Amino acid sequence: MVALLAGGSVLPVSAETLFAQLSSMPGGVPGDAVKIDANENPMGPCPEAIEAATAMVLKGGRYMYSETDTFVETLAAIEGVKKEYIRAFAGSSAPLHHAVLALTSADRPLVVAEPGYEAAGVAASANGAKTISVPLTKTFAHDVKAMAAASSTAGVIYICNPNNPTGTLTPREDLEWLIENKPADCIVLLDEAYIHFAGEPTRADLVAKDKDLIILRTFSKIYGMAGLRAGVAMARPDLLKQIGKYHAGALPSAAMAAATASLKSVDMVPERRKTIADIRDSCTSFLKAHGFNCIPSVSNKFMVDVKRPATEIVQALRKEKVYIGRVWPVWPTFCRVSVGTREEMEIFKAAFLTVTV
Repeated sequence: MVALLAGGSVLPVSAETLFAQLSSMPGGVPGDAVKIDANENPMGPCPEAIEAATAMVLKGGRYMYSETDTFVETLAAIEGVKKEYIRAFAGSSAPLHHAVLALTSADRPLVVAEPGYEAAGVAASANGAKTISVPLTKTFAHDVKAMAAASSTAGVIYICNPNNPTGTLTPREDLEWLIENKPADCIVLLDEAYIHFAGEPTRADLVAKDKDLIILRTFSKIYGMAGLRAGVAMARPDLLKQIGKYHAGALPSAAMAAATASLKSVDMVPERRKTIADIRDSCTSFLKAHGFNCIPSVSNKFMVDVKRPATEIVQALRKEKVYIGRVWPVWPTFCRVSVGTREEMEIFKAAFLTVTV
């Protein structure tokens, strides 16, 4: 588990390690198993990214800071923000943790949705900050009014949009309302890890307007670079400075080059969005036809109600060599399923009926 120094204390903040332990198996996942548990993209990096990363490996003896600069400049031009408003990281988990560490404290709590991605809460706990959980609305969006009212001294309100684990969207107008009506000095931390799957515009325009907003992006999802590690935080320079105090050193040049190449691959995102949506919708339609309710998702994962303690189904599927995601205690009969290849989802369908019917 990674440890960071903050206020003289050593803080363990590696949520990935924690979540991996929650779904770990002795000896690891079998090589012939279907692994649809971590919202990964089985397509992997695009050909352009592979070529760019391979070329960088041959130069791996150098730090290659220029690759990070090129990546930031390329993304800034696409998003319509100044390059000073973007800081690159190895994935988006680091800036997520760093933002919570920098902006919350014992008297400045974190506000999150429930169910939601737990990483922000892990960092808050390490920082001595309280986490206040607010249930999603009946349409499975973030309840922005309840979140704004949850604490008058909140340091961070965390929004994952589309949400993890539900794969559901919070409307743009709700996000705008929250930014304008949140508590004073509170920062909205908007995690757009899955935004490309939804086909929705990002909110980088609000960053460009100097709002109290930090946007997180990762190349681990639609870009298929979970193992290469590339991501960014987008915010005003003063906010980037606050979260940047925990970060030092060069970033992996292969990942930076691959991320730049991915951004320049014009057709990749819409093509992958359609492919994943088709596979997802086919699978959820199948489950519904067999009497299992699924939360409507616009992402690369969905939640299915198995109508019994979902941990039982997770374990039963492992015996069939199918590994799905974890269970959120607030929804004990739901489990999260990541979208794999067509072939993988066919195996999942057969195994699912075997353990549930």
